[in-house]
Amino acid sequence: MGSNYLEALNTVQEKAVQHPPQVPLQILAGPGSGKTRVLTSRIAHLILHHHIPPTAICAVTFTNKASNEMRERLTKLIGTERTRALKLGTFHAICALFLRKHALVVGLSNNFSVCDADESKKLISRLLKPYQTFLEARDITLKEATVFSMISKHKYKGNTSTDVIAELRITKSKSDKENTGVQHKSRHITDEINSVVAEVYREYERALRKSNSLDFDDLLLFGLQLFTDHKESAGWCRHVLVDEFQDTNSIQYELMKTLAVSADQCLTVVGDPDQSIYGWRSADVTNLAKMKKDFPSTESILLEENYRSTASILKASLAIVSQDKARLPKSLHTSHPSGSIPSLVSFATDQDEAAFIAHEIKRTAANMGGILKWKDFAVLLRFNALSRVIESALQKSGIPCRILGGHKFFERMEIKDLLAYLQLVDNPQFTPAFSRVINVPARGIGAKTITELELRAQKTNKTPLELVELIHGGRVPDIKPPIKRKIPSFVKTIQTLRDLAIDGSSPVDLIRRLVDLIGYEQHLKQAQPQDWESRWENVQELITFASEVEGDIIEMDDSEETRSTTPLRMFLQASMLSSEGDQSNGEDSNDKVTISTCHAAKGLEWPVVIVPSVEHGTFPFYRCDDVEEERRLLYVACTRAQCLLYLSHCGKRMVAGETKSVELSGFVSSVHHQDRTIFSDRAPELLPADRAVISRVLSRPEPKHVEVAKHVAEFNRTARHRPEPLSNPQSSAYNWHPSLGAQSAPSLDIITSSRVMLDNVGAGRRMAPCPEVPVVSAKAGTRLLPTKVHEPRFIHTTPTATYNLQTRPDPTAAAQSSGPVIGSSSEGTSVGVKRRLGMGRSHVGYANKKFRPPT
Repeated sequence: MGSNYLEALNTVQEKAVQHPPQVPLQILAGPGSGKTRVLTSRIAHLILHHHIPPTAICAVTFTNKASNEMRERLTKLIGTERTRALKLGTFHAICALFLRKHALVVGLSNNFSVCDADESKKLISRLLKPYQTFLEARDITLKEATVFSMISKHKYKGNTSTDVIAELRITKSKSDKENTGVQHKSRHITDEINSVVAEVYREYERALRKSNSLDFDDLLLFGLQLFTDHKESAGWCRHVLVDEFQDTNSIQYELMKTLAVSADQCLTVVGDPDQSIYGWRSADVTNLAKMKKDFPSTESILLEENYRSTASILKASLAIVSQDKARLPKSLHTSHPSGSIPSLVSFATDQDEAAFIAHEIKRTAANMGGILKWKDFAVLLRFNALSRVIESALQKSGIPCRILGGHKFFERMEIKDLLAYLQLVDNPQFTPAFSRVINVPARGIGAKTITELELRAQKTNKTPLELVELIHGGRVPDIKPPIKRKIPSFVKTIQTLRDLAIDGSSPVDLIRRLVDLIGYEQHLKQAQPQDWESRWENVQELITFASEVEGDIIEMDDSEETRSTTPLRMFLQASMLSSEGDQSNGEDSNDKVTISTCHAAKGLEWPVVIVPSVEHGTFPFYRCDDVEEERRLLYVACTRAQCLLYLSHCGKRMVAGETKSVELSGFVSSVHHQDRTIFSDRAPELLPADRAVISRVLSRPEPKHVEVAKHVAEFNRTARHRPEPLSNPQSSAYNWHPSLGAQSAPSLDIITSSRVMLDNVGAGRRMAPCPEVPVVSAKAGTRLLPTKVHEPRFIHTTPTATYNLQTRPDPTAAAQSSGPVIGSSSEGTSVGVKRRLGMGRSHVGYANKKFRPPT
């Protein structure tokens, strides 16, 4: 393969790739700076130049999606065989791999199951019930999701339930010695909550061990125990590489440190403290400083050339994040042109904001002449609840959209049903799987019966599955209510699949046999008549996934990992850790506008990004503990944009059924106050020069003028049907009406020979005439008037004046406005607009005979 991988790197990237492997390295990579390319090139360099065996390299990513992307790139650099030999994956996946091989030394069976979040919460809900009376007596509400989150945070820190209980005793002893009072009472309630959580945590650990299962956090805890207490299990490692290092938590840091010590401090991490946004799940940005303390010879290299965004987007993004005076000083620069200045726009209400977003997406797509598709637009939200009004506005405008990270493939009911059957075949002790499928398809076994089975099994020291098989065989008495006549199909299915698995049947064959044995397609038709077909397609997709895993198993047939497990076990592990669960099934390829949270958007990019509700209470979020992390989150959202960036906010927003006044986020207002050139108060004009920049950044051909005009004509034809404007719109900075804004884009019978400056409409200031694009009619011999391909959508006003933006004045709307309309001077004289309104055309400077704007 030679050194071709070095030719595509800039000077700083090449320095990072060729850094001596024995010297610990921190690569601080800004957004869009090519960190994945650097990381994959460094792995290739370690193998091809330093001759480190691929099997001795541990490359850790933060998500499964990132692992897959890295694997694809490495395959091109070093080939399939070497790539497969790497220990490449998330911390969870790598720990699971070695726990399967060395399960016995940490007190596990190698057929342990991985319990997902839903199963964990159900288990915690059951364990919480004995404490409900205690909590209710103290007027305390404690949900299973809250307990699950608290337990997870303890595990992120590496604390077992024994550690938590011991620490709680010390804390409670100190608290009891303090004086009584309101503060003491509050602390006492907190201590009682923590006591319940600690007890539930202890029972939760016992329940997981009894069912021979681990949750996702346990994979890290037991993995760390394995690598720490049994150092020979990490002896294979000669170099550790960690991506998104700023997002690691305490236990992940300890895992990295343990492996790096085993590798003689041969360590490379890639991260960006400016993109540390996961503190709420215990990510610790101080791990970068901790690494320099634990590995004193660590060196740092900064990647500051951005290949994603225009210069104006980077300028605005850096202005926002640079307000954090405690951040590590670093910058970003780009070879891309400046491009359109990011828009900062405001509206009276969230309904106006949503209508603008829908309208602006259609206007931008039209003015780009078809080179931007719906999938090139993203609306990034601080939290999911903001999506409802935006989804509604997009739907009304006929714009298809998708929710990024919607219902995940492996969380769908039909997939979890089939996996539960297979989990039970592999691990008969896994009670959550038993409880899920004993009555799927329906066998007349209700929740009360299942609870009775579990209690009976517990008393007789058997698993529920073992008890059911004994009842079916007549070797133990039935329970009450009796189930013997209801369970033959269930028991026979499990026994048949178990025999097939023992004989080495592939996961594909097992799934196909399973759906036949239980008549699952018919079950879906009866239980889910509305969408059974799409659910059945998901079953087929599961079979496809199983065949892909089977292919991997065949190619790894001689590896140590394959010899230490079974095909079914490898399939189940892959399904629990697969990146297929990262996105909605099959939706990535569809041409739809993306609606996503800012957190879920990390690592992604779009040509056009819109961030609504940039307001105090949203940025920073009103429940946040770390204001600077919220600032970094807005920075991450802004740096997802390649060409166009919009930030929007409202004067009033509906919150919990009440309309409340809101203010522009301090993250943005302070920047805007210091430098008025960073944000524009109008939408991008999308002139030919703007379109050229966008095409260059995206490496797409520039649209032809005729194509632009055709798309604009279609936009004008379909964009006129808007919601009615509010009767009394108010806004502190901008005022935009959905029904009128739709008409502000010129239609085929409107010529704008010159455009009024929107920030001084009362004085009638003008800009130079805009270039016009000839429009070719679909009908032969028909001559259509020229039309421009851009038009602003909103205006800047002073706090004491608001204006309605409309190209066709409406006497009703104008009467409700405190200022003149666009297209009129302050004296009411029409300026710069030709119209065709049913009777002839007016000329520049003259009002239409049939329609006179109000004075």
